[in-house]
Amino acid sequence: MRALLEIVLLVLNWYSYLIIAMAILSWLVAFDVINFRNDIVRSIWRFLEAVTEPALRPIRRVLPNLGGIDVSPVILLLIILFVQKLIVEYAYPAVY
Repeated sequence: MRALLEIVLLVLNWYSYLIIAMAILSWLVAFDVINFRNDIVRSIWRFLEAVTEPALRPIRRVLPNLGGIDVSPVILLLIILFVQKLIVEYAYPAVY
């Protein structure tokens, strides 16, 4: 059972890295640092969007419009950190 909890923690950690990468990539595209017409950038964008958008969309639906500022990745990262903390503090010690 501990091995399963370790895998869940590892997946949550990797997913948080993907969310951070998507946020940074969106900033770089928005400020024209990288060109979205580049095939490599577009393929990375599509991959990150396909992975992160299903989790970010419900959060964006609930949040009010903040004038172009997207705080949904921050909220999702806080949720992931909360779940990780619950696993480490409560579920992990209960498993022998």
